[in-house]
Amino acid sequence: MPKQYELIAGQSMVMHTLNALQSVSRLEKILVVVSPTDSHDWPHQALDPDGTQKAPGIDRIKCGGATRAESVLNGLTHLLAEGSKNSEGVQADDWILVHDAARCLISELEINRLIDACLDDEIGGLLALPLPDTLKASSNGRVSETLPRQDKWLAQTPQMFRAGQLHAALSAKAAENFDGITDEASAMEMAGFAPKLVVGSPHNFKVTYPPDFALAEDLLRSRT
Repeated sequence: MPKQYELIAGQSMVMHTLNALQSVSRLEKILVVVSPTDSHDWPHQALDPDGTQKAPGIDRIKCGGATRAESVLNGLTHLLAEGSKNSEGVQADDWILVHDAARCLISELEINRLIDACLDDEIGGLLALPLPDTLKASSNGRVSETLPRQDKWLAQTPQMFRAGQLHAALSAKAAENFDGITDEASAMEMAGFAPKLVVGSPHNFKVTYPPDFALAEDLLRSRT
């Protein structure tokens, strides 16, 4: 099954992610962008306990694309289209935080740190970690070069930008199949902006490989 629905510490990975986002009262809305063919049986009680939805509210929409960039663009298009019909909806100048479902160890502290750092910024920014290790380039499985690690950062999420600016930056690369776009910050960089780097946490890693699941489980259980 898709890794975001794998069980970790008793519930699906994505629900740990959503629980963390819901703990941040400053967020007004959470939109989960899923594949048009998504058939996951979402836990109703987790999204709408006792008949009253948690705040911030969670909506799911099946508009995901073939890539992360396309999924984010489609989600933004949906939000901005809704906002054009309703003044209380998302407007071009509103802040949007984009987060990976697979970063299920994100915490309220880190999300608020990003918001505090970017709220008065002209561009926005992202959580990231200064590269702590020696960086090697390879050729045929052997070291070909040692690269300087000064000023190198590991990008994380959430990444926080204005809805209209991010939508425009992604739209500008859509015809090129989002070539070179690996996250929202890279789209903003290609549009001529310099996103702000905000120190994240080593725990906010993207669950990718089998050992990551065991580590995520240990860390999540240590929080209870």
